[in-house]
Amino acid sequence: MISQPSRHCTVELQALPSRIGQVRRIVSAQLRYWHLDPLIDRAALGVTELLTNVHRHAEPDKTCTVEIELLLDRLTVSVHDNDPRLPVVEKAEPFATCGRGLAMVAAMSESWGVRPNGESGKVVWFTLPASSAALAPPTRPPYGTSREAPARRFGADGRRPEHAPARSAVVG
Repeated sequence: MISQPSRHCTVELQALPSRIGQVRRIVSAQLRYWHLDPLIDRAALGVTELLTNVHRHAEPDKTCTVEIELLLDRLTVSVHDNDPRLPVVEKAEPFATCGRGLAMVAAMSESWGVRPNGESGKVVWFTLPASSAALAPPTRPPYGTSREAPARRFGADGRRPEHAPARSAVVG
């Protein structure tokens, strides 16, 4: 039985730099509320890239709507704007400092796309898997970590090891 088959959140805004950070925080808080913490970083990155594109390219205005929807095991993040021009995705040079936003969205998402929205405007969207398997913690620790207790930074006397009294060892 599906207890909550769909969850939905919508934010309308002007895609200005100060507002982009606010929407990123709203999306993060909403995903935390839905217990989708593992998706926060990718969703925040994706929405930031899409809103930055609206800020840089959309005409006649920067008005847009961000929607996030959880439907069964898929999170969809979409940005609707009033510019009917569809984005052109070109291959960016390896060290380019702009023009790589949609490539980043494509790389970090399960799927993405763009579609016209009525007479004027478009919707750019991406999806992230939200199944229990996709949200499960990794089965092994990340590179450079271990499952053992972390090393103590301070000695039993509360001083750093370099300031702790030397200990002698008896070798027998």
